[in-house]
Amino acid sequence: MTADYNGYWKMISNEKFEEYLKALGEFCAIRKIATLLKPDKDITQDGDHFIIKTLSTFRNYNMDFVVGQEFEEDLSGVDDRKCMVAYSPALIHFYLF
Repeated sequence: MTADYNGYWKMISNEKFEEYLKALGEFCAIRKIATLLKPDKDITQDGDHFIIKTLSTFRNYNMDFVVGQEFEEDLSGVDDRKCMVAYSPALIHFYLF
């Protein structure tokens, strides 16, 4: 991977995010709360290894993964889903369970 994503990233906008959440089947109340949040991302990258910390007033959340390797993402407390995810340079693959 050639791009360097290290740094602290601030969300500027989340246009059409509510429509995306609706397509995922999220409840109206969760959608409304989620669209009000502007979480920041603190990204540490070492080659293809990423640690992404999502920081918000609602809940902080960490992801630790290697690009191209499948890992379990536990969204307990966010929307209570668990899924298997694999990030690759072109696609994000995930499977809910």
